[in-house]
Amino acid sequence: MATPAEGQLRRFSLAIDAMGGDHAPDIVLDGLELAAERHPGAQFLLLGDELRLQAALATRPRAAKACVLRHAPDAIPGDMKPTQALRQGRKSSMRMAIDAVAAGEAAGVVSAGNTGALMALAKIVIKTMPEISRPALAAIAPSIRGDVVLLDLGANVQCDARNLVEFAVMGDAFARAVLGLPNPSIGLMNVGSEELKGDDRVRDAAEVLRQGHAGLNFYGFVEGHDIGAGTVDVIVTDGFTGNVALKTGEGVFKLMRDMLRQAFTSSLSSRLGYLLARPALDRLREWMDPRRYNGAILLGLNGVVVKSHGGTDATGFAHAIDVAMDMVTHGFTPTIRDALSRLAKHAGPLIPDTAPPLAAQQD
Repeated sequence: MATPAEGQLRRFSLAIDAMGGDHAPDIVLDGLELAAERHPGAQFLLLGDELRLQAALATRPRAAKACVLRHAPDAIPGDMKPTQALRQGRKSSMRMAIDAVAAGEAAGVVSAGNTGALMALAKIVIKTMPEISRPALAAIAPSIRGDVVLLDLGANVQCDARNLVEFAVMGDAFARAVLGLPNPSIGLMNVGSEELKGDDRVRDAAEVLRQGHAGLNFYGFVEGHDIGAGTVDVIVTDGFTGNVALKTGEGVFKLMRDMLRQAFTSSLSSRLGYLLARPALDRLREWMDPRRYNGAILLGLNGVVVKSHGGTDATGFAHAIDVAMDMVTHGFTPTIRDALSRLAKHAGPLIPDTAPPLAAQQD
């Protein structure tokens, strides 16, 4: 395990909250063991219980070599309210990891801990980019044509036209950085594909995006079924609709899995059919593996913030690190700033921000 010299200033690839999640720190360290092999040049700042982590790293040589350990005496529990985390969590592994990003020590942070606390701390400590009025929560979902970026997924329950335009810019940058798409198509979620459908905020946002000043490949309006169809690469919506869509999709995947299990265990002939279909079912299981899509991203901050699912395993946590590393490596934040600068230059000031304050949305 690397140790910094006294007073040495280092620039870490990522700060890792070692104590966040249902099975921390073991799955975090196992995930780092995998990530260190995938990213051999990366250096991670690991925050948590020093004695416990030192002992655990002794059996994980790749993670030990890639990590610098910093003691954090506290951990934020999963049931702690965001307001409590702000007041009481200054010495927690999550807060100290976020502090490292705010101080410029690390380019981003990955945590499997309390979602509300992570979002609140990141917004207050790392702060929103000056060009962005509202950060957005994004994730990747499967479709018949490949992966799709969805945002916002719950950070902003109520949004206005300006928020939606900014989400489109951030979603474009994210798809370029993480999915490697040179010109991702952008769709705006609506109740129909016709131009007259939807409310004023959706139509106003579409009008700004159609002007093309931000350099986005705007497809137009899309509907719920377009997520699974892969009609576009990035789907933009408000946090209320996006969260409902996300939870509905998770429920559908679980239903499909349970129904397939019942169908293939209901009789002797169905069990024989399973043996014949097993190669195809294994490919389907791999395609639908939730660990492949682990890692929700809080976009629009002055640093990369990735939230891993609290109940994931080492493979899932390693994937969350992969997402964060892709964003850091491909200059995600400068890409957003460049797009917003072009938009402001050609289209003038964006539509005024009229959405309710974030604090009011989260009460």
